[in-house]
Amino acid sequence: MNIYIGNLSLATTEETLKALFVEFGEVENVKVIKDRLSGRPKGFGFIEMPSNSEADQAIKALNGKRIDGNNIKVNPADPGSKRQQKRPFKRRSY
Repeated sequence: MNIYIGNLSLATTEETLKALFVEFGEVENVKVIKDRLSGRPKGFGFIEMPSNSEADQAIKALNGKRIDGNNIKVNPADPGSKRQQKRPFKRRSY
C-alpha cells in the first residue's frame, strides 16, 4: 500500500520516516518530495508498505503524531486515476 505523509518539517529525512514506519512492518520504499530547483523538501512524502494490514495500523497510529515539531498527516495515497483530465484549450473564433 502506498501511504501519503503530509505536513512534514523541513528537517524530516527519509531515514526518520523509515524508522517510524519500520515499527509497524516492512517498508519497501521511502520518498520525501523535493523542489527541483532548490532541492529543499516540499513538506510531504510517500512510503510504500507491502502489507495492507501493517500499513493500516501505521496510518492509525501515526496520523496526527508530532514529528520534528509538526503534527504529520498520514493517509492512504491517491493512485491518481480519480483526477479529471483537463480539457484542451480551444480558441474561440468570433
